[in-house]
Amino acid sequence: MKEIILKVPDQKVDFVLQLIKQLGLEASTELHEIPEEHKAIVRERIQTVKQENMIPREEARKQFKFKSDA
Repeated sequence: MKEIILKVPDQKVDFVLQLIKQLGLEASTELHEIPEEHKAIVRERIQTVKQENMIPREEARKQFKFKSDA
């Protein structure tokens, strides 16, 4: 099963939720917030990273094997 996140204008939320229900799909309007503790860890890592240890995103991606690439 796939999960899809939609951004819906406020005035269309009810319509979209009704449509999802009529299609027999599952919907959740819960927001999943990132805990402040996790945000603090990331901020600390950003501040303490050494520039010589950084590599471009494209290069980093080459070092990983993704299921979708298989």
